[in-house]
Amino acid sequence: MLRHKLIHPQISAILAAAGHHSTVLIADGNYPAASKRGPRAELISLNLMPGVPTCDQVLEAVLSAVPVEAIQTMETETSGPYALDGDPPVWDDYRKTIRAAGLDVDLQPIDKWKFYEAVSTPDHVLTIQTADQQRYANILLTIGVRMD
Repeated sequence: MLRHKLIHPQISAILAAAGHHSTVLIADGNYPAASKRGPRAELISLNLMPGVPTCDQVLEAVLSAVPVEAIQTMETETSGPYALDGDPPVWDDYRKTIRAAGLDVDLQPIDKWKFYEAVSTPDHVLTIQTADQQRYANILLTIGVRMD
């Protein structure tokens, strides 16, 4: 019986096999998960209905199961139809979830195209597709080292 919050058997198995520097993408409902992922990455679709589950809910579960040493987000655009003034609201949710998990890790925004490149590497082992409808909700986790 698992003791952490993550109980999804496929996700647990993939994370158990992943090692240091492996990456896990928690993708929002608009992310092109079928085409923007690593060559060996598994795709788990959890998108039940719009908004269920959210990326933040999945983040909470994943952080309960594996050590994470870095977290990247897709940098917001400053012009065009998806532009925002400042950070998207979902990033504040992530910061709270990260702190609640006891991590001292900051969000690292990177350019949209560099984000896609980071996801497309051989180190990318898993994409968890959510139904989150918030803009800029994609979040890329780099697995760290278990220290206990």
